[in-house]
Amino acid sequence: MPIRVVVWNEFHHERTRDDVKAVYPDGLHNTIAAPLRGEDGVEVSTATQEDPDCGLTAERLAETDVLIWWGHARHDDVPDDVVARVKERVLAGMGLIVLHSAHFSKIFKSLMGTTCDLKWREAGERERLWVVAPGHPITEGIGEYIQLEEEEMYGEHADIPAPEELVFISWFQGGEVFRSGCCYRRGAGRIFYFRPGHETHPTYHNTEIQRVIANAVRWAAPTGPDVRGFGNREPLESLG
Repeated sequence: MPIRVVVWNEFHHERTRDDVKAVYPDGLHNTIAAPLRGEDGVEVSTATQEDPDCGLTAERLAETDVLIWWGHARHDDVPDDVVARVKERVLAGMGLIVLHSAHFSKIFKSLMGTTCDLKWREAGERERLWVVAPGHPITEGIGEYIQLEEEEMYGEHADIPAPEELVFISWFQGGEVFRSGCCYRRGAGRIFYFRPGHETHPTYHNTEIQRVIANAVRWAAPTGPDVRGFGNREPLESLG
């Protein structure tokens, strides 16, 4: 069975700002989705905040193995019932990849249980994403680091839970560092937060960034049905 991926994007900046449209004329969602369509065993579709129910109906989520989420300016406009549906699916085993400014999305904050706040600066500075977990599936095909010549700075301290696995740490030209590749498990679902991806920079055109996202899709995909059991149970052995 293919890994069924939905790339979700609020699709706001590309329609309202010429500087973003120049970098992502087809929308961030389509740029992120395009290289995934070349991956063996991956089936990709897109959804945006402009779609009915944000494109995330219960039926569609039930047929999604991994959801990729990019948002920035309209987090509060995502209806709470949509967030609840996504969270329920993650807890039941759907993978979730949270990109860049989606650290402030309702779904990520709900799953993390913290403010997810951080330091930031828009100066188009150099970023090096250092691999701190060589051999991890998400870093397959990546060398010691990924270098981006221009990105937005995110800095510590970031108000997120300690990652269960830390895959990347970023260094920025201005001197800050940041935990940029964070793995979590919530319920039966796997979550990967990946920091780079400011809308005015061509980050998602970078082949190494594309490789990390493709690797993360395979890492986050469920490996089988959710077989956890809850509720009152009869004993397996005699209590007599």
